[in-house]
Amino acid sequence: MTKKKTDLEDIVSLAKRRGFIYQGSEVYGGISGFYDYGPFGVTLKRNITNLWWKMFVDGREDILGVDAAIIMNPKVWQASGHVDTFTDPLVECKNCNSRFRADKIDVSKCPNCGKSGTFGEAKMFNMMFKTNIGPIDSDDSIAYLRPETAQGIFTNYKNIVDTIYPDMPFGVAQIGKAFRNEISPRDFIFRVRELEQMEVEYFVHPDEWEKSFEKWRTDIYVWFKALGLDAAKIHELDVPDNDRAHYSKRTIDFEYEFPIGKEELMGLAYRTDFDLLNIQKATGKSMEYIQKGSNNKFIPHVIEPSFGLERVMMAVLAEAYTEDEINGDKRIYLKLPPELAPIKFCVSPLLKNKPELVKKAREIYVNLQKKYHNVMWDDNGNIGKRYRRQDEIGTPKCVVIDFDTLADDTVTVRDRDTTKQKRVSVKDL
Repeated sequence: MTKKKTDLEDIVSLAKRRGFIYQGSEVYGGISGFYDYGPFGVTLKRNITNLWWKMFVDGREDILGVDAAIIMNPKVWQASGHVDTFTDPLVECKNCNSRFRADKIDVSKCPNCGKSGTFGEAKMFNMMFKTNIGPIDSDDSIAYLRPETAQGIFTNYKNIVDTIYPDMPFGVAQIGKAFRNEISPRDFIFRVRELEQMEVEYFVHPDEWEKSFEKWRTDIYVWFKALGLDAAKIHELDVPDNDRAHYSKRTIDFEYEFPIGKEELMGLAYRTDFDLLNIQKATGKSMEYIQKGSNNKFIPHVIEPSFGLERVMMAVLAEAYTEDEINGDKRIYLKLPPELAPIKFCVSPLLKNKPELVKKAREIYVNLQKKYHNVMWDDNGNIGKRYRRQDEIGTPKCVVIDFDTLADDTVTVRDRDTTKQKRVSVKDL
């Protein structure tokens, strides 16, 4: 029987056990809000970002790529409003000195020590990480680690228009690190201090924003399907005025039924001309776009689909995590879409102490590796243990070379999801 509900502990345990995700600096006791990605985790991340880039950049004529610096001129964050508004309400317990986001807890009782009435007034805490540029640590050398990738796109908008002059509407995409000094990071990789974003800023004529907004809304569901997410677990929240970011005139949060509950997976925002107008005011440089074939000038408005890679990865793992029984034994496997699976095939000789089987298996492994790259060799333990290990990694197919292979050049191919096996000719692999 397949287990219906996945607990966060199931995901955390599997991620550590099978080399997907480790606590950052774990050997030194860890550091809150930072995670490292193991051999299979980094490949899964890369497969997700490759799929995203293929779908939203390489697969479209209207979107270009950019890779902006993580540290930017601090004037960027003053003009964007982040210095003044990128804040969360912070409260501190007077009994145990624990700090929390006031909007995420019941402030009548400390969730750490259990004491009541120990919180004072909430203070606004800016979440940007500060650093200093150059050898002198002073107010004049202060800079920030970027809290979002979007501003790297906006500051390059004029460069792209001047050098490429793309047709309107057009988008600029970026995948990169962002840093947020979260007051209380939580729930594994859901809320972290170092994250990776996949973002598009889509520049449109002011009169066309609603049309583009709805088109992106549709495209996002195509992305969810490619990730293997159950559409029934996706919910839209039209964010009310008082909860929207300072730059947004309309935002839809796409929420997913995570093991921790229904939470935001990604957002789609209409940023108007907020960012480009601020840059124009701050720099004195025109951000107007001249419509091709006319003298029509305007500052584009922006539609922003923003995807957090860690949350996407957590959703993919939660969706794929499956428990069932095979011949009375519990089995755990990751039902990952083949395009996302870190390993495409596992190749094994039935017995590792038979040189003729090992030689043939290595030959098949090398040929599959040349074509599919992410192919694993596994001759450790009996064949049943190898299958269970590959199931937990999410490997779609296991290829086993046995004595029949030497006689008729066929192999056993075992399917991850059904566990069914069939004989396949080596040339048809």
